Amino acid sequence: MIRTKTTIVVGAGASCELQMPSGEDLLARVVAGYDFSRLGTPAQSRESQILVRHLMKQAERMGKEHMEMVRASQLLRTAARMGTAIDMVLEQIDHDPLATMAGKIAIAFHIGQAETRATLREAPRQPGELPLLGKPDECWLFWLGQLLTAGLPRTRLEHAFEDLTIICFNYDRAIEHFLPHALVMAYGLDLKDAQRIVGERLQIIHPYGSVGRLPWQPGQDAQAEWAGSEQPWNIHAIAGQVRTHAERLADQPSVHRLRQAMGGARRLVFLGNAYHPRNLELLFDRTISHNPEVLATTHGLSPANRTAAARLLRRNCGLEHDDLLTLSDGRAFETLRDNMLQLES
Repeated sequence: MIRTKTTIVVGAGASCELQMPSGEDLLARVVAGYDFSRLGTPAQSRESQILVRHLMKQAERMGKEHMEMVRASQLLRTAARMGTAIDMVLEQIDHDPLATMAGKIAIAFHIGQAETRATLREAPRQPGELPLLGKPDECWLFWLGQLLTAGLPRTRLEHAFEDLTIICFNYDRAIEHFLPHALVMAYGLDLKDAQRIVGERLQIIHPYGSVGRLPWQPGQDAQAEWAGSEQPWNIHAIAGQVRTHAERLADQPSVHRLRQAMGGARRLVFLGNAYHPRNLELLFDRTISHNPEVLATTHGLSPANRTAAARLLRRNCGLEHDDLLTLSDGRAFETLRDNMLQLES
């Protein structure tokens, strides 16, 4: 179990372990999906057909001409070919609300589609198992589940999440969907009871929003089943829950909650992050003064970017001693697996 106040910051590299798209992959899907040059020909793609229908419906909802929405999607598509992450591209085109909305629709569609194809399935093959394909111990969520439950009696299960906050920069709901199944396996709970505990106790923040609230989660936001459909009936409402960097930065209560989660933690864990300065801007408004322990993955970063990431973390986290920062070249699951003793202490 987690015994130290811990905040875990999750980036796209962690979701890649579930065969979810990386930042580059998501941009490539946006570019391909909004390629309307082949519409009406035998070479048209299914994704483009679906997306153009969503755009037409959105134009009607906004009182715009259909071609205005199509034009906006092509502005987005062109910008995406130069971008490095979809959230950054949305910032680049924030002068055009229609293009921003086209981006949010694309995110809702492609992430929903990715959930249907991920190795995290809707339900396990056998009752009591995990809904993971392949080797469970090669997924960081497996180690998170073990970290939360190891040494924690069922009589104290309500306290499993009291020292944990998760900040997830991804739009998917993999964490929320997986954790109830981990509790079912660890304690023999009924799934509905496990979902209730996670829904009530887990503190998770999606700075840029998510593709809907899972049906069992509390709240009033638009909902969508995990991998329930590639075309949810309420996709426009779901797209409306996606937030740009500027929109989140303007939401002061949400920003305060993010920074409080960082400043109040004794241990910070970064999994699968690229350490974009704009994301760090959301997390830190000033240097943390209490010298937290920091564990951070650098898998896939170039040596120069690895050095830059270490410098950014030392500065933002106010680390006065080198031994407070541990950099891991491993993937997210390897980082958790290899540091379990530290994380449980």
